[in-house]
Amino acid sequence: MPSKSQISLIKSLQHKKFRNVHGLFIAEGLKSVAEFITSGYTVQTIYHTANVAPKLLKLSAKINFQEVSLDDIAKISNLTTPQEVIALIKTPQWPTLNAGLLKNKFALALDGIQDPGNMGTIIRTADWFGIKHIICSEDSVDVYNPKVVQATMGSLARMNVYYTDLEAIIPQLSVPVYGALFNGQDIYQTPFKTEGLVVMGNEGNGIRPNIERLIKTPVTIPGAGNTESLNVAIATAIFCSEIFRDRS
Repeated sequence: MPSKSQISLIKSLQHKKFRNVHGLFIAEGLKSVAEFITSGYTVQTIYHTANVAPKLLKLSAKINFQEVSLDDIAKISNLTTPQEVIALIKTPQWPTLNAGLLKNKFALALDGIQDPGNMGTIIRTADWFGIKHIICSEDSVDVYNPKVVQATMGSLARMNVYYTDLEAIIPQLSVPVYGALFNGQDIYQTPFKTEGLVVMGNEGNGIRPNIERLIKTPVTIPGAGNTESLNVAIATAIFCSEIFRDRS
């Protein structure tokens, strides 16, 4: 079974402060952990039951595997229904953002996204549509939050995520800047072309004024109902779908 110090470490990684201190985050579940094993991430330790050992060992023999009971997994899991695999993964260091990085590519810029479920869904959706770069404001929820990691279902393993000052970086990227706003042109009439940055705003307050002024093409998703607004993850999915449609 995991030692008291191991349990304490794993539990501490639920909090951003300790993820930053240790440079580690948690992934749970066979599918998600397998995605990280076969990606460029460094998986430090995997706690697993005997039942899933054969599936894990065939993916990599270089990781520190520790077989434990399902009861032990329950002690260290963040989930109401624990999975049979928990991995400790090193937090990566991404290259510096620059204009060349987004040449002939689309990226998302997330301004103050707070809900872990929304962040996880956005990452999973971006991965589905082939968007590999997400640029987050410094106050956005941490993508290595266990709830975010779980919601991505392994897609985080294929995504490059940056936290930065959006107001400072957006003008430096030298790509068209689109934004999800109420008073913009119809998304279904908008040509997205070959590259660009799509800005999505906070769940309650939208895009901040200092970021909104950097948007060159405001875009609106038209609707026929009376609801006040779309969920940001759903809106992002519509934007990603339209970008993909224009490029395919």
